[in-house]
Amino acid sequence: MEEIVRPAEPGAAPAGAGPGDSALLTDLYQLNMMQAYLDRGMMGTAVFEFFTRKLPSNRGFLMAAGLEQALGYLENLRFTGSEIEWLSSTGRFRRNLLDYLAGFRFTGDVHAMPEGTVFFADEPIIRVTAPMPEAQLVETRLINLLHFESLIASKAARHVLIAPGKQLVDFGLRRAHAAEAGLLAARASYIAGYAGTASVLAGERFGIPLFGTMAHSFVQAFDSEMAAFEAFARSRPQNLTLLIDTYDTEAAAGKVVALAKRLAPEGIEVGAVRLDSGDLIALSKAVRRILDEGGCQDISIFASGGLDDKELIAFRDNGAPIDGMGIGTSLTTSSDKPALDCAYKLEEYDGLPRRKHSPGKATWPGRKQVWRQYGPDGRMRGDVLSLDADTVRGEPLLVQVLKDGRRLGPAPALSEIRAHAAKNLERLPEPLRRLDPAATYGVTVAEPLIALAAETDRRIA
Repeated sequence: MEEIVRPAEPGAAPAGAGPGDSALLTDLYQLNMMQAYLDRGMMGTAVFEFFTRKLPSNRGFLMAAGLEQALGYLENLRFTGSEIEWLSSTGRFRRNLLDYLAGFRFTGDVHAMPEGTVFFADEPIIRVTAPMPEAQLVETRLINLLHFESLIASKAARHVLIAPGKQLVDFGLRRAHAAEAGLLAARASYIAGYAGTASVLAGERFGIPLFGTMAHSFVQAFDSEMAAFEAFARSRPQNLTLLIDTYDTEAAAGKVVALAKRLAPEGIEVGAVRLDSGDLIALSKAVRRILDEGGCQDISIFASGGLDDKELIAFRDNGAPIDGMGIGTSLTTSSDKPALDCAYKLEEYDGLPRRKHSPGKATWPGRKQVWRQYGPDGRMRGDVLSLDADTVRGEPLLVQVLKDGRRLGPAPALSEIRAHAAKNLERLPEPLRRLDPAATYGVTVAEPLIALAAETDRRIA
């Protein structure tokens, strides 16, 4: 079904003009706090970390994504003259804040897990170290970007594990929650292992392979189904896929066999047929039989139409001869788990560790690192959460990516990020790879971090 493949991989290309390009895309309380920080001269170094408090039910692991967009935001964050004028017109802010914002540049450091890294509860996937007003301002947009792409990558990773070897395609743009969500969902799902997307802009911006077929309206526009199939085949002979469930699916499969034989001498090959409704397991078996008996064994079957984990598992367990799947709403909205319980919290200010005590929302203080340990089989065995200055056996997952507001190296190609994600999925313990609902993974909180928390509690008390 593949229509277009763009080998270029521009990585973190901007998503075009829109709300995401404005520095005003933030919460009012960020600006309120900045005003108070400036009034009190609180310009000391702050350390914030973004993490998930707990895993959602039916999610044994999560996958980090969105870092490239987050870094692009930090590097390019500016307030325009018109934005400063508008803030001034509200009468909410003093001149010292308006002048500060007029010259705003992010000057801090960032440590982060590379995109495609599997992570678990309480593990920071990004650490921001910057003067307090800077670190505070960027909270809203960083959460917005990192939460969404990690949410979608984690959902897509489940599909990849359920349907190994199948061609999975993002079909979700039309039901995504606005344009940016649809675009970034295509990117996040591709990182996790999807074959590509139907979203054309994602092909242009990120170099993601594009896939597309036809709609029922095209078939309905012709007086006969066969005429529609032939017209489409002659207009779009490369990577040809025909939608066969507008009327009678099995009868349409027979027409495809006849058309394929008629077009073959002209060098036009039918690559696949698409099923979008009905009992997809039964229909795929019937269509496979019709195609095979007609000598069209090379024509594959692609399915779509409200698919999610349950349907993918049923296809697998019932031996449905479906070679690829287009997944839409359930992917781009992560409909079964549409949000993560995540937070961006202050862990250190002006050289002192800080800690939140709220019931159910307590945090670990200080600058932290995650070390991953592996067994003899190369599979992940457990993680250790401790202070960044600690010495722990294992692979440290957070690496510095930004210093003084600038990247330390070029953005990785999307193909590199995708390979890193695939390696992470391969190294999951087998119960997590099977998506066993009872599977657990050990994250040990090291003694130095426990001791710092106790010391911080005593100081606060």
